[in-house]
Amino acid sequence: MSSPNRFSPLKLNSHHQLRNRVVVPPMGSATATTEGFVTMETLQHYALLAEANPGLLIVEYTYVHATGRNEERQLGIATDTHTKGLSALAQLIRQSGALAGIQLSHSGGKSNRLMTEGKLMGPSGVTVPTRDRHLEKPDSMTIADIEMWKEAFIQATDRATQAGFELVEFHAAHGYGINQMLSPFTNHRHDDYGGSFAGRTRLLREIIEAVKKNHPELLISVRMPGQDLLENGFTSQDSIELAKMLEQLGVTILNVSSGMGGGRPPTQQQSQEGYLAEDAGKIQAAVKIPVIAVGGIRTGEYIDEGLRSGRFALAAVGRALRENPKAWFKKNLAKNPAKG
Repeated sequence: MSSPNRFSPLKLNSHHQLRNRVVVPPMGSATATTEGFVTMETLQHYALLAEANPGLLIVEYTYVHATGRNEERQLGIATDTHTKGLSALAQLIRQSGALAGIQLSHSGGKSNRLMTEGKLMGPSGVTVPTRDRHLEKPDSMTIADIEMWKEAFIQATDRATQAGFELVEFHAAHGYGINQMLSPFTNHRHDDYGGSFAGRTRLLREIIEAVKKNHPELLISVRMPGQDLLENGFTSQDSIELAKMLEQLGVTILNVSSGMGGGRPPTQQQSQEGYLAEDAGKIQAAVKIPVIAVGGIRTGEYIDEGLRSGRFALAAVGRALRENPKAWFKKNLAKNPAKG
């Protein structure tokens, strides 16, 4: 059996198959209203991205609760009133031939009180490290706060399915709320949601278990950290253990990106194509479910090489595709060289 290339379809379950191995990853567009509603600008933006003809198109990080908002014009899925606009967005993506996904997020302590109705919270009262700005110190979450987060993700998933999205991705990377819960750098709790690996992963596990119970056929992705690259942070070995746990929980896809504070493995440079794919490769070697590689991926040739070597099953093309989706398609997906 020949090895896959960027044009190869990928069967995810009995009902869903990706037409190729290219993913448009979640990328903030700042096109929503200040209340988080889809606008015509939002629809036009995603119509353009769909011109790249990806197999999977994942809508940008969308806040599940008002306390998890991160920017002024961020998309929201926090109330039932958000669903109508999101339905139009999901329909647009599906009609393009791509699988329609949406990323659900709570920013936790990686925001500011002006954005979060004055309630800035994290697993512990630890300031989230970033490369380009200094953030406020969040309040340490109570058990009631954790339950609120969990219920917000579960209800947001219900709305996503009602809107017609076929895949939901939980954002557990980039230093946002669930990443803060996973990482011993920001999670200093001594209760059931802290301390051990099992404690730090408990919230994510409980969200997924509830969603699987409510929507057994729903495709689930987790955008997970390859590692934090911080002393006393989430390690590469932690990520492999997390990946195995998520596979056992029935997660469909793992989207491997950077962790707390951003950054990249020491052997990689940001100008290098696939600068985060090294972490994806370690995780793909440990699980059977498909892994998405990210990090400055630009060319079909790079995707083909990674697929042939088995380092990943899907490739996310972000900035390179966003500049001109139609041109990227013509150069990289319009014609399969193997078919002449």
